[in-house]
Amino acid sequence: MTPPSARTALEVADWRRRVFALYARVREARSPEAAHDLWRAGRDDLMGRHPATPLLAQDRAGFRGLAVAPYDPQWRFETPILPAEPGGFEFATGTDGIVPFERIGRVDLPEVGSLDVWRLASYGGGIFIPVRDALAGRPGGTYGGGRYLIDTIKGADLGLDAEAGTIVIDFNFAYNPSCAYDPAWACPLAQPGNVLTTPVPVGELYLGG
Repeated sequence: MTPPSARTALEVADWRRRVFALYARVREARSPEAAHDLWRAGRDDLMGRHPATPLLAQDRAGFRGLAVAPYDPQWRFETPILPAEPGGFEFATGTDGIVPFERIGRVDLPEVGSLDVWRLASYGGGIFIPVRDALAGRPGGTYGGGRYLIDTIKGADLGLDAEAGTIVIDFNFAYNPSCAYDPAWACPLAQPGNVLTTPVPVGELYLGG
């Protein structure tokens, strides 16, 4: 019999494998709208059926899909990563110890604002862009702690051009971290440079308490 700890590790590994595969299909889709449909269906399937879902047991029985706004193309950007002041922060997790993040640049998004771009400065690397917008914490708005746009080490990658130094930022694909659904998770959230005064009414919304 597989030990419980090994089974849990396998389930999490399978979840991540499926997320990587989902975003690969998203990047290959014929249009951003078609990509969004794929992403939404894939997220619903994982959240509702996968054993590693962050949904609590009492929330799974009545699950009918995540609250995701319709696709709006004005929230999609392909933008260069610009220089930013060096900086960093450390995040204490329950399982991985202290995880350091390094600011590697910023993106300026017309009529939206600026967001810091972070690199996970430990094993595995990875680009991380969280966001907290003006709807955070409001009824029917977005999660109070903020959402994730890009987290490449977990597979959330909408596209980039390493030679040109550009990255795809699409707020329609903003998603809630696992801690929005299960308080047992510890999630790095939006830093001051990732807080917008602009409301962002697209992506995954938050209807929880």
